[in-house]
Amino acid sequence: MRPDGKDRSNRDWSLADQVYEEVLRRIVEGEFPENSKLPSENSLSEQLGVSRPVLRQALSQLRDDGIVLSRQGSGSYVHKRPAKAMLSFAPVGSIADIQRTFEFRITIESEAAALAAKRWNEQSLGRIEQALKALDGCIETGALGADADEEFHLAIASATDNHYFMSTRASMKPQILMGMNLARSLSLTVSSDRLKLVQSEHYEILDAIRRRDSDAAHKAMRRHVENARTRIFDGTPASH
Repeated sequence: MRPDGKDRSNRDWSLADQVYEEVLRRIVEGEFPENSKLPSENSLSEQLGVSRPVLRQALSQLRDDGIVLSRQGSGSYVHKRPAKAMLSFAPVGSIADIQRTFEFRITIESEAAALAAKRWNEQSLGRIEQALKALDGCIETGALGADADEEFHLAIASATDNHYFMSTRASMKPQILMGMNLARSLSLTVSSDRLKLVQSEHYEILDAIRRRDSDAAHKAMRRHVENARTRIFDGTPASH
């Protein structure tokens, strides 16, 4: 459903995703440099062979991702340039879907963490702790750790004692793992300390759950997933 209340077909959404990824590719590859002004909507829609409404949908997503920003009366500008490695790690046509997965996870996993804080037992808490220790081992050995990362989040979903959290994650596992692989792979290209930062966020979540502080667990998980999404678009190391 569009903001104006009119239906948007799946084809339009798919086309907007294609435009989103094409503009993103041009930014990543430097065709549209950081801090530069994007071509006008008329010019860009002609270049890409799409309507202005489709282009605007794509630009809206790029704004949500912090890649471009709009200046009233002036147009759209490149705010930051993601690392070029993104195009190597992310399968073609997957980035828009990865972003939607993160949007979904922000809400669902925050609620799961809050419930886990209220309902965990010794067995379910032990599973969370074991997953976190496995992630510690991945950091020590320089392993990617996406599967261990997924196990940590899955253990929290299990601790809710609500099978719908588990079944929802199971249905989205390929998309979730794709996002985790991308985020963790990009982190490794920036600094070995980046994954230590990610791990510190995991420990904040565990600490809140262990204390049965559902509000703190909710906030810690939301912050963590939002940060994971943001880290994908942090920008090239040379620009920071």
